[in-house]
Amino acid sequence: MVFVKSQKSRAYFKRYQVKFKRRREGKTDYRARIRLINQDKNKYSTPKYRFVVRFTNKDITAQIVSATIAGDIVLASAYAHELPRYGLEIGLTNYAAAYCTGLLLARRTLQKLEMDEEYEGNVEATGEDFSVEPAETRRPFRALLDVGLIKTTTGNRVFGALKGALDGGLDIPHSEKRFAGFDKEKKELDAEVHRKYIFGGHVASYMKTLTEDEPEKYQSHFSEYIKRGIEADGLEELYKKVHAAIRADPSTKKSGKPEPKEHKRYNLKKLTYDERKNKLIARLQALNSAAGEADDDDEDDE
Repeated sequence: MVFVKSQKSRAYFKRYQVKFKRRREGKTDYRARIRLINQDKNKYSTPKYRFVVRFTNKDITAQIVSATIAGDIVLASAYAHELPRYGLEIGLTNYAAAYCTGLLLARRTLQKLEMDEEYEGNVEATGEDFSVEPAETRRPFRALLDVGLIKTTTGNRVFGALKGALDGGLDIPHSEKRFAGFDKEKKELDAEVHRKYIFGGHVASYMKTLTEDEPEKYQSHFSEYIKRGIEADGLEELYKKVHAAIRADPSTKKSGKPEPKEHKRYNLKKLTYDERKNKLIARLQALNSAAGEADDDDEDDE
């Protein structure tokens, strides 16, 4: 038998350090996070804010977050499932919806800080790159883009949310290289192409293509659009109304659902010492009585 040297000795396991839970789960890139939350010591505990964007299958989450030793603190948040209140009921996870969610968060944050009148941002979405200019009184609200584990490819939806936040009046360091419509060869942003994505033009063109080539697939793929009477030519006007509605009232509204009278409990209630003691006594008495009945049955049989 060949001798195999043990590489992982007792000393190795003594020095081994388990990775953070969210690193083991593949949820957090701590190498990127530490660069986003590191604050200069001469800032004297001034919060360093991040513009956090996350996508799920049915929703978009956008938050303004600052890190503390006790944990992250959310200053403001906006979700794609809030957009039906502003007139957008379908298509809540595409590039145009991401733009609306970023715009909603920006206007909500500035309203909370009483800076919404001072920093209106880019009222008309043209697709061109926009950066907010400092006013005479207060500096613009600054945050850093936190994309998490998303692959930052050109035209990714996360940059749609970024564009919405920029047009909403937030100051976020960025480059136009990752916006939809950026040409790598010419090294410039095609504003018309970017504007098309902001107003759902890519969805509209796909709708027209399916209508002509595959009408059956169009009926199934865009069934929710058909139910609501939304056509390809009306998408741009729809998104314009949504942008205007967001700017008119970005405040949060509580859900109309009544609070449950009784909260469901999915785990067992923790018993006190006296309750455990009484439960044990009752159990022993039940066992003794059962044993006594068994003995009486045996005597009757004899």
